[in-house]
Amino acid sequence: MNILDFLRTAVQKRASDIHIKVGNPPILRIDSRIVPTEYKPLTPADTRQALYSLMSADQRQRFENDREIDISLTIEGLSRFRVNVYFEQGNIGAAMRVIPIKTPTIDSMNLPPVIKKLALERQGLVLCTGPTGSGKTTTLTSMLEFVNTTKDVHIITIEDPIEFIYTNKKSIITQRELGMDTLSFPNAIKYALRQDPDVILIGEMRDQDTIMAAVKAAETGHLVLSTLHTTDAVQTITRVINTFAPHEQEGIRHQLANTLRGSVSQRLIPRASGVGRTAAVEVLVSTPTVTDLIFKNEIEQIYHVIDQGQMDGMQTMNAALFSLFQEDLISLDDALSYSENPNELQRMMRGAFHGSGSTFQHT
Repeated sequence: MNILDFLRTAVQKRASDIHIKVGNPPILRIDSRIVPTEYKPLTPADTRQALYSLMSADQRQRFENDREIDISLTIEGLSRFRVNVYFEQGNIGAAMRVIPIKTPTIDSMNLPPVIKKLALERQGLVLCTGPTGSGKTTTLTSMLEFVNTTKDVHIITIEDPIEFIYTNKKSIITQRELGMDTLSFPNAIKYALRQDPDVILIGEMRDQDTIMAAVKAAETGHLVLSTLHTTDAVQTITRVINTFAPHEQEGIRHQLANTLRGSVSQRLIPRASGVGRTAAVEVLVSTPTVTDLIFKNEIEQIYHVIDQGQMDGMQTMNAALFSLFQEDLISLDDALSYSENPNELQRMMRGAFHGSGSTFQHT
């Protein structure tokens, strides 16, 4: 198997992910579904040759030492790829994420307009959350591209690995990769503050040290964007606080109340047409009421604020799913299966159908 030819085929088939495993043909993920290819099953020699051809000598050495590695690569004129190479039962395998070369925009992704407002905040913390593969990085990229075309500022990204490549427009953008350009997220954030930044993108707030460094950067007059693996905008606040020891939680809660500007939680839902996916987005905007609830540790009440916060650009995940369903962009079954509260969503749908004189049934 010529790995570069196969990657071209995967992009042409609109794959979002690629899996290389010994004993199986290469496997694609297309519109959230696993799709086998017609290639022959791969041997250990096939996978080793194919995947080693994608790595530099230094990366091969690090992979053999650490038994896994994240890398990125570009096929000019086609796409970029984020690649995780790993060992499985002594054999080499890989999972690859396809990253378009063209930088996405907020408008092209049909994201809520309030996300532009969050992208233009002068300082503070904006978080994008969701499960793996939900498009968090793509959303943050669209926000940075909006800043890039709107403001004359210095943007620093700290990524593991670098995914989208930016072209300087009104802004200048410095992109640093973990392992190649810096040894850790906390170190990179610390030194970023000495590099005249206005906006700092942190690929993932994965530990206490990174969270603390990000919050401090937001406190000192910078806009900080990052991701977390949480299921909704409110749970994001709890996750950040619970990362710390009990005696530290009041302090970080107060810091978060002062710095948080918004939280975007999303899912990628298969389109009803059967082709492609669309984002369902929950949005929390940090109003004075939200700030007060975080200070008082009454975080569960923020769900009600989001539900009533349409005038501030907020929307719940169920409201997003309901809107996509009404526009015939997603199916009823998918709307309900992606909801954290399907009973509430069913009530919303019954009310809408009742008001229109139509009938609604779901079993």
